[in-house]
Amino acid sequence: MSSFHDPFRAAIRSAVRGALDLPADAEVQLGAPPNPAMGDVAVPMFPYARTLRNAPPRIAQAVVAAFEPGGGVSEATAAGPYVNFRLDRSAFLAWVLETIDARGDAYGHVDAPLLRDDGEQRTVVIDFSSPNISKHLAYHHIRSTMIGNALCRIHRALGWRAIGFNFLGDWGTTHGMLLAAWTRADADLDLDEDGVTKLNEMYVAFREAMKTDPSLEGEARAWFARLEQGDAEARALWERFRAVSLAEFEKVYARLGVTFEAVCGESFYEDRMEPVIEHLSAQGLTAIDDGALVVDLSEQGMPPCLLKKQDGATLYATRDIASAVHRHEEWQFDRALYVVGKGQTLHFKQWFAVVEKGGYAFAGRMEHTAFGQIRMGGVKVSSRDGAVRLHDVLDRASEEIGAVIAEKNPTMSAERRHEVAQQVGYGAIVFADLSRERERDVEFDWDRLLSFEGDTGPYCQYQHARIASIVRKAGRELGGADLSLLTTDDEWQVALLLAAFPERVEKAGKRAEPHWVAGYVLELCRAFSSWYAQGSQDPALKVNCADDDTARARLALAHAVQQTLRNALDLLGLAAPEEM
Repeated sequence: MSSFHDPFRAAIRSAVRGALDLPADAEVQLGAPPNPAMGDVAVPMFPYARTLRNAPPRIAQAVVAAFEPGGGVSEATAAGPYVNFRLDRSAFLAWVLETIDARGDAYGHVDAPLLRDDGEQRTVVIDFSSPNISKHLAYHHIRSTMIGNALCRIHRALGWRAIGFNFLGDWGTTHGMLLAAWTRADADLDLDEDGVTKLNEMYVAFREAMKTDPSLEGEARAWFARLEQGDAEARALWERFRAVSLAEFEKVYARLGVTFEAVCGESFYEDRMEPVIEHLSAQGLTAIDDGALVVDLSEQGMPPCLLKKQDGATLYATRDIASAVHRHEEWQFDRALYVVGKGQTLHFKQWFAVVEKGGYAFAGRMEHTAFGQIRMGGVKVSSRDGAVRLHDVLDRASEEIGAVIAEKNPTMSAERRHEVAQQVGYGAIVFADLSRERERDVEFDWDRLLSFEGDTGPYCQYQHARIASIVRKAGRELGGADLSLLTTDDEWQVALLLAAFPERVEKAGKRAEPHWVAGYVLELCRAFSSWYAQGSQDPALKVNCADDDTARARLALAHAVQQTLRNALDLLGLAAPEEM
């Protein structure tokens, strides 16, 4: 059931349920007919064929036979297995534009928090970004970071309390290597300036030296052992490295408008893993397999889940379970999303299965929100591609967009141009990532993603700026417009899309798929552009036409598009510039 109240769609659902004698809460799928001439809203009858033991076309005819106009719905016709409904245009246009005007920045958001049966607000914990310390945020981190950021924003719009959780990789033998490398350095490096680069270079050099000097591995293990045991020198150095890394991460997050409610490293769970192992052992779920502690998952058709290696070291699954216990204790989550690459699918299936076998209260509430890879020239981008730093990508994007803006709008001040170039340059990078289904791979293409034409962020942001300019330059009052003057099919298609926004947001949240919002932005931009282009062929069809009453009505519709675009872009983490 939808959390948003659309009286017209509600009337259609009620008509279908009444005609088919369905329960009041029965799901009724709404869509758009393939041809606008067929109607405004299409309802498929396939879902009812088995229950009603009848063919979908006959069910459609039954719905049409029982239909009576009302609630702003004027007509119903059968088209094979579909029923196409037609709306009262005048009433619908008034409702849509009045709703958007009244809701403003809250259009697309629910009116009240989403509550559980106990009256508490529903909570989702979203694990995203999660970089390793002592390394730069590389370009491929954009996927987890911005998918997670968008999902936080979307869930908040839907009434959830969203907890953004940054699960840092700050523990393990790699940090022992860095400690060993630091103590071997000739001089104490200054980490206040570009410290992460220096740490990473030191780590890479140490790994390279290990290839010819096997004794270095022993040094690294010894240093990590000291760190685990709380050695003062090891702990102080590690905390310094961590602080330098977090400061660098925050610079990138600030550029992208990303924030977290909790930042927690793997190190936080060092003393929380043994209780997990004790709990699972008490349930009779653990066993020793070739010296390692495991949970057998053969009944689930999976390899065993490793909790401890032969040397007693814990593994990622142990930390993840301990972290899930902590998150549930802290926030009592109703849903937990893990925005992690799909290459980790088996890992999540395994430890989710262990959580279920272990009888934890939060079993079944966790979802691996998987995403595909980023590719450049068909080659996967990974953290080993140290040159592809996210900082560098953002810098280049804003520089190139700035050059385009300087050419298109030479009168814009240098200060304003710099601000807009960052908004559009960063938006180009983010939109290129979010506009695809998250499990699909993303091919990085500079020319395409920075283009002001096609399915790109700059195109969408430009459409917003263009509408803002149209409304601003018109200099007309928008209130009290006679919306019955909006009579063209292009205007009607724009209005239908505006009304669809809240349900698109809801779909994006349920499926944890930001591309439903990004795709909506593109649809709305195309619909507006098609409508606006009519004015170049016929002056009477211009938005700001000569007839004052018609112009006011069209400007009201354009302003509603601007507001909805701004709201949608905000859910994706993109700015909506007023000029470009």
